[in-house]
Amino acid sequence: MRIGLFWIAAAAVGIAVLVLTRVFFTNEYFFFAAYVVLQYIVLSTAWNILGGYTGYINFGTGAFFAIGAYSSVVLHKLPALLKTFDLIIPQIPLPLMILVGGIVSGIVGLGTGYLSLRLRGVFFAIATLALAVVVQTLIVNWDFVGGSRGIYIIRPAKAPLGGGYIQYLYTLMMVLAVISVGIARWIERSRLGLGFAAIRDDELAAEAGGVPTLRLKLIATTISGALMGMAGAPLPYYVTYLDPASSFNLAYAVNSVAMPVIGGMTSWVGPIIGAILLGTIQQLATVTISSALNLLIVGLLLIGFVIIAPNGIVGLVQARRRARGERLQPQPQEARAA
Repeated sequence: MRIGLFWIAAAAVGIAVLVLTRVFFTNEYFFFAAYVVLQYIVLSTAWNILGGYTGYINFGTGAFFAIGAYSSVVLHKLPALLKTFDLIIPQIPLPLMILVGGIVSGIVGLGTGYLSLRLRGVFFAIATLALAVVVQTLIVNWDFVGGSRGIYIIRPAKAPLGGGYIQYLYTLMMVLAVISVGIARWIERSRLGLGFAAIRDDELAAEAGGVPTLRLKLIATTISGALMGMAGAPLPYYVTYLDPASSFNLAYAVNSVAMPVIGGMTSWVGPIIGAILLGTIQQLATVTISSALNLLIVGLLLIGFVIIAPNGIVGLVQARRRARGERLQPQPQEARAA
């Protein structure tokens, strides 16, 4: 029942934000910036399912993100390709592209997990980094999707929901953000989340206690990869020119790790806080100073939070609440005196 109430509340909040922003904001740059922040909410939440809940650090965010983006490129070019064989199909809608991108990335995540999840710690992190290099090499040499020279994507003239097309992209990313956060919260409060936490705390003890660790890790990599691919699927229509440099941008990998760490990795709220905080600061820095400072800002904040609040903002708040509760409790001598 609580899960149903959360989905209703999340949907209501998402719809309210969509309506208010589309009514009161007319500057398109707001929607460009908001799209990026929402995209980071999806990416950081997806990363946290594997890295935060399960404790397996993933440096392959760029690979799954790019797989989703280039899946959309393939589907975008598919009608023209089939037309050469006298097969005519309508242009594939973007929501279907997002779904396909998530399925393809989820399959890649499952395969990657099966091959690499017997590795642990730094060895698994290196394996995910190698995955990003392999996927980038394949895309650079794939002429159908533009290869190293990139490809232009022409947006449709009209947005399905009215307004500008960037507002339509913003709406879709808001829906993805609500779905990803809902999935993360459900995992955290389910038996699946308990299994993930057992793996994170002590995998050997969990395995000895009968927890199906390999199966749970495969589920985590599949869900995480699918959400990352869905976040990347609208990218060709957002940038209109897609090349390997933009799809494998280092910022995606760095931010997807830094945002949960700063917000707090053990809670579904943490990635949201980190994404909104870092994403907003980066967008303001891009407008006022330079986008070249974005990674510097992330690095400085990451170092500061690792020193001051290693458990992130959520962990810091929880620690202060516990300390306050201990102060309010009567001491043993005071209790006897009473």
